[in-house]
Amino acid sequence: MGPVDWVGVILAAFAAMAVAAGWYRVFGKPLAMLAGPGGLEVRRKPLRTIVGTFMLVLVSAAMLGHMFARLSDPSKWWLYPMMSGGIALFFVIPALWTNYLHQRNPRAIALIDAGFWLFAYLAMGLVFLIRS
Repeated sequence: MGPVDWVGVILAAFAAMAVAAGWYRVFGKPLAMLAGPGGLEVRRKPLRTIVGTFMLVLVSAAMLGHMFARLSDPSKWWLYPMMSGGIALFFVIPALWTNYLHQRNPRAIALIDAGFWLFAYLAMGLVFLIRS
């Protein structure tokens, strides 16, 4: 059990933000169209959205850093994508999807956001893998 790689945590959060920038550049317009009029207020306060997103992915990256610090054999490279992708697939996405079901959001919105979270967590895991 090693110490948390805090530099890795910050780099992982930036990696997730890079995924967000690319993902929502591609899917931002379709997402806004699916949400309908007044459905997305992202463009009105972009700085608040960016800062808030960074703080939230920083929390997620810190938890990943804590988990990866506890690996008994960090040379098992496959544990990084398995654990980070597994968290996205089996914790984050089901929670997100449950909210979208209750809010009756279109399935396409849930798929766009689920894809983002999967790739964001895989990117964060890749940062920790590279730094291990």
